[in-house]
Amino acid sequence: MVQIGFIGWRGMVGSVLMERMQAENGFSGFEPIFFTTSNVGGQGPALGIDVPPLQDAYDVKLLTSLDIIISCQGGSYTKEIYPEVRKQGWQGYWIDAASTLRMAEDSIIVLDPVNRTVIDNAVGSGIKTFVGGNCTVSLMLMAISGLIESGHVEWISSMTYQAASGAGAKHMKELISQMAALGNISTALLKNPATTAIALDQVITSELRKDSFPTENFSVPLAGSLIPWIDTLMESGQTREEWKGQVETNKILQTGKTISVDGLCVRVGAMRCHSQGLTIKLDKDIPIEEIYQMIEGANQWVHLVPNDKDSTLKYLTPSAVNGSLAIPVGRVRKMLMGPEYISVFTVGDQLLWGAAEPLRRILDIIRRK
Repeated sequence: MVQIGFIGWRGMVGSVLMERMQAENGFSGFEPIFFTTSNVGGQGPALGIDVPPLQDAYDVKLLTSLDIIISCQGGSYTKEIYPEVRKQGWQGYWIDAASTLRMAEDSIIVLDPVNRTVIDNAVGSGIKTFVGGNCTVSLMLMAISGLIESGHVEWISSMTYQAASGAGAKHMKELISQMAALGNISTALLKNPATTAIALDQVITSELRKDSFPTENFSVPLAGSLIPWIDTLMESGQTREEWKGQVETNKILQTGKTISVDGLCVRVGAMRCHSQGLTIKLDKDIPIEEIYQMIEGANQWVHLVPNDKDSTLKYLTPSAVNGSLAIPVGRVRKMLMGPEYISVFTVGDQLLWGAAEPLRRILDIIRRK
């Protein structure tokens, strides 16, 4: 029977992957083996099937006996172990959530509703390394793949509003700690009807600027604020998160035509789900109704939201999308700078389409090849 190893299954992305696989009956037809970096011999996850004790994630000999390895353990683990298993001549499939291998020549970034043909060609040609893409890039492409498939997109400016969960579990907890600190300091003022908004603002601002304010992970306040910087500085002046927009978009699509993608990536005080505002330059004036049809017809998860206040507030927010595979796309309109320019706002759960779901789906594709 096919043996598939799961590494990093208890982390944030790994946990969501486990949930999705159980929801889709994804553990049938193969033998799952679960690994750990800290609890060898411990009990594996409760899946309703027999699961052997946890194995050592650094046991290269055991890893190279597997048919498929799925890692959600992170980039440091991939950098250490992936070269070792390949050095041993292992020819199995490596599926990874980390960014480490995304731009490798022998890897494919997976997002099958968008690049299924690329994936099928890669599997057929013997490619064995498949990697989940950057969360905002994947969510953007899910949202506007219908426009991209039309061949009329010249460039995209993406302004992202990324949730705390994109930075990790500790950052999510810190955001709530910051919110709690602000709530505690303002409780008495809020109970007093005579308190002015200015007085409340002064108290909150003072708290945000205290050295004691919880900023161990973010370095600065996120609650009641935002952070217009994600990842490290590149020579271009972009952050690495912004750099990924163009390079990953074009590696995913592999159309032979480079689509320019650039913008600013900003961390905001949402817990989960990334949002982004897009300015899209088309190569010609396309009627807005045709644009609507292109967007909504791209895949079964895209939901076109009418450009009105009630629909936008109801459907086009992180709180509306959290935990859902839906990709709402709204605020679609022609821009004043010219009829070939359109604006789009979209939001999606980056722990699903931006992380776990493409991994689950590429596993299914490989197993059914």
